[in-house]
Amino acid sequence: MTSSPVIADTGFWVALTNRSDTHHARAVEVLEGLERRLVTTWPVLTETCHILLRRGGSAAQRRFLESWLKGSFDVHDLNPEQAAQIHALMLRYESLPMDLADASLVLLAEALGCGDILSTDRRDFETYRWKQRTPFRNLLLSD
Repeated sequence: MTSSPVIADTGFWVALTNRSDTHHARAVEVLEGLERRLVTTWPVLTETCHILLRRGGSAAQRRFLESWLKGSFDVHDLNPEQAAQIHALMLRYESLPMDLADASLVLLAEALGCGDILSTDRRDFETYRWKQRTPFRNLLLSD
């Protein structure tokens, strides 16, 4: 039996590539010890590329995309039928607020049946629930 992949959020990718990020050492440590596949979503891929380009230039963005091309992680597709679910999630967590990337990760957890995540966003991923009541387990910031 194969274990579920681990969900990777934007903050994890940024921390992994940026040596000056406060979470960099932990991101590297967790990744080196991980025996499961990483998976993310298109909105997270887009958000990560935007931040890496802005903070680290085209070389940082290129290295991230090259890691994807080499098969270092998978990208989960959302489908048009999930638009209503995304909208409902963003309304439910409007007070945070929830963005599209985070909503896509909640749907990914539901599709996987597992909420193990790597994220620097403690507040949001301690608040969000997948399947409306199941909490995420943040493997990056676990104490």
